Amino acid sequence: MLRSWLADFVGLVFPRLCPACREPLARGEAHLCTSCRAELPYTDFHRLPPEANPLGRRFWGKLPVRHALSYLQFVRQGRVQRLLHGLKYGGQRDVGTALGRLYGAELAAAGLAADFDLIVPVPLHPRKLAKRGFNQAEVFAEGLSAGLALPWAPALRRTAHTDTQTKKNRAERWDNVATVFEAADASAVAGRRVLLVDDVLTTGATLEACGAALLAAGALEISIATIACA
Repeated sequence: MLRSWLADFVGLVFPRLCPACREPLARGEAHLCTSCRAELPYTDFHRLPPEANPLGRRFWGKLPVRHALSYLQFVRQGRVQRLLHGLKYGGQRDVGTALGRLYGAELAAAGLAADFDLIVPVPLHPRKLAKRGFNQAEVFAEGLSAGLALPWAPALRRTAHTDTQTKKNRAERWDNVATVFEAADASAVAGRRVLLVDDVLTTGATLEACGAALLAAGALEISIATIACA
């Protein structure tokens, strides 16, 4: 009783805010408020046949991808941008894990867990990892692992530090990352169907480079999942 009263008092003085809309979370709400859970712009690409998925078309002729999946549609100045900003720059790693659990549960309910053997996050360079404190793709992979009941592993590494991709066009993004990824342990991915994950898919250049490195290490098949797509 006392603990509940103290929790209510602390919540009144220092309310927990929904990272998507910045409104106070009600009791029982975790990570996202009920309104945002209902109104976020979900893509539902996992409900489409692979050949009808518009996201998959971005990789045609570039990388053989079985499933191209993204949980949310990125909208500038919207809730998804606030979620991603809090994750990447606000230290809200639990947001990435929570989104991964939610999306993993949806993918599992759609029967897609059987199509993957291993979840692999896009790596950060050690310099950027030290600055940020965690890899946002890894915390998303952790959540997906729980939701899909599949293992995840940091099976890729970045061999060089690169400039930010934010203001580059597609050709510049590809040139920036084309040769900077390699398998950290080829035996971990050889013969396995890999679900490669990142936070945002824009041009797909980083995911293409990572997918190519996984295939070169012997991965049997590549699928892709991100928190959001632009």
